Formats: sequence, structure tokens, C-alpha cells
Amino acid sequence: MDRADLTEFRYVIYIRSSADKVWDALTNGDITRKFWSNHRNTSDWKIGSQWKHEDFDDKSIVDVIGTILEITRPSRLVVTWSSPADVSITARVSRVAFDIEEDEGLVRFALVHDQLPPDSTMLDGIADGWPHVLSSLKSLLETDAALPELWEREGGEWCRRKFL
Repeated sequence: MDRADLTEFRYVIYIRSSADKVWDALTNGDITRKFWSNHRNTSDWKIGSQWKHEDFDDKSIVDVIGTILEITRPSRLVVTWSSPADVSITARVSRVAFDIEEDEGLVRFALVHDQLPPDSTMLDGIADGWPHVLSSLKSLLETDAALPELWEREGGEWCRRKFL
């Protein structure tokens, strides 16, 4: 597949917070679990290191895995993104860039999830998932309460439970 055929998803949200707090929310599993479906992001957060998006209560359940490509605290994090089963299939590994810019107590949080095949089921999942995850992050940082979950795991699969 030609790289020109790949698709991307972009999302920008504004959060009344600091860049450091937004950064910590992305990289600290104790915070991540509050807004991201009881998951934690784990890594040593160094370029070239692996990161995992794992169930907080059972770390043997890993939904997403990747590699740290860029890291500049607290302004930019770029990672590869794939299901653990697809990590060795280059065509199924996408990339996520988080750009965090603070200006007088307001953070512009920009996400670009790219290198997605246009017929990918991943594209459908992230187009639905990222807005909820980032809105929940915003709610948590601004009000100290994350949004209610939209999905739950049933028999190992994620199922939508709100806004069917």
C-alpha cells in the first residue's frame, strides 16, 4: 500500500489546565485509568521503549501496544499504535501524536492518529473512541470527575453501552 493511501484522524480540544497536568494524565497510569476505560499507559517513557495500554486491574489484558517515537515533556508525545496481535504487521501499525500547548492556564491538546489504512476497522474505532477519551480527560482535569464509560468488556470484546 502506498503511504498516500493512508488515512488520518485529527482532533483538537481545549482544556483549562496546565501542560504538565495533561502530560501526567497521559503518562501516569493512576490518572489514565480514571478517564480511559480503567486502563493505564505503561512505559519507561524513553525513545525506542515499548508502551502498553493495559487493563488496570489485570495487566495481562493489553488492548494497544506500541513504541515511543518522540517524547518532549510536556509538549509532545508520538507513539506507534497497534493491537498486540498486529504489532509485527507493519501495515497495521499506526501512529499517534499528542501535541500539548499551554497559554495562560489553557491547554490546546491536538491529537493526530495517522498511517491508518482507509479500510481499517481501527479507523472506525478511533473515530468513535478518541472524542470520548479526550472529553473525559478534559472533564477529569477541569472538574475532577471523568465522564461515564461508553463501553464495557463482555466476554473479552468491547461493547458499546451508551448512545447505541
